Amino acid sequence: MSSLILDDFTDLIERPDGGVRRDADERRERQDVHPGALGRLDDLAEWLSAAQSEVPVKPIERPRAVLFAGDHGVAELGVSARAAGGAADLVRAVLAGESPAAVLARRLDVPVRVVDMALDCAEDALPAEVAGHRVRRGSGRIDIEDALTQEEAEQAVRAGIALADEEADAGTDLVVLGDVSVGGTTPAATLIAALCGTDASVVTGRGGAPIDDLAWMRKCAAVRDSLRRARPMLGDQMQLLAAVGGADLAAMTGFLLQCAVRRTPVILDGVVSAAAALVAQRVAFRAPDWWLAGHDSGEPAQAKALDRMALEPLLTHGVKVGEGVGALLAVPLVRAAAALSAEMPAAEPSPAEPSEPSTAREDGE
Repeated sequence: MSSLILDDFTDLIERPDGGVRRDADERRERQDVHPGALGRLDDLAEWLSAAQSEVPVKPIERPRAVLFAGDHGVAELGVSARAAGGAADLVRAVLAGESPAAVLARRLDVPVRVVDMALDCAEDALPAEVAGHRVRRGSGRIDIEDALTQEEAEQAVRAGIALADEEADAGTDLVVLGDVSVGGTTPAATLIAALCGTDASVVTGRGGAPIDDLAWMRKCAAVRDSLRRARPMLGDQMQLLAAVGGADLAAMTGFLLQCAVRRTPVILDGVVSAAAALVAQRVAFRAPDWWLAGHDSGEPAQAKALDRMALEPLLTHGVKVGEGVGALLAVPLVRAAAALSAEMPAAEPSPAEPSEPSTAREDGE
């Protein structure tokens, strides 16, 4: 397998069409409802128009929630309210339609795809379509060892790229990106602290299933020790993901980069997807133009990452459960923006005034 060069994404990713966005803004000014009266819905509609290269914007008809799943060895330290190695149970709840994400997705008519990248269970314990991209059984304990080998990190990134291509080829017009993990917020906080140049205590939150003070102190210590291992890797994002990321985070990074290449808009969920997005931004600075921040989960690391990428959350409900739930809640808002922009009538543009014939004499006449 040839080596994957992440820097190539810098040239592959273009910004959404600025000319189309200006056309969408001009059309909005010709609608009866005064510009600005719909608040951020106007910005969302113009962003979608630019992403689609369409005026008026097309409705969102084929959204998909893609959830990357994995267990993280650092959970052995008691940094999570859930038992280490328990992410497979969360995945089963999603597949059974019983998790918060599954319930919301069903009501919103958003199909859910779960991808096992590093669950700590036997591969045959889950359907083949879930386990087919698995890189390893659980990611390493990042405070003392690498999460992945270099080969595993590249395999995970390639899997994310392939999945993004599959979604684009299937006509997916909006992706909700989330994670199903145990211990995932610790490597996420480590990646964000490393890339933002901040200390462990600034980025360490209480996680999706809130932890007590003692567990929070253990988590701070784990992030601190992992940061020591992360800082020498800042010049190489693949090495960084291998050292202190995990197979799910590496796959999400590749997925986000390729979604930007394929011009597929993405709604980010919580701190784990924000961490992957921050790594992807470090690879290709134009990539965040294709993403929305679905919500503010209250995790300090997520806020740090979104600020660095200049992404403003659409919602602030304090949803911490993960699994794409916060991002799913933003889907109706994005659909509403598209519908209002496309279905409110707009007056025809005024004909251009004819230019006055020039009366100036040419030089030499």
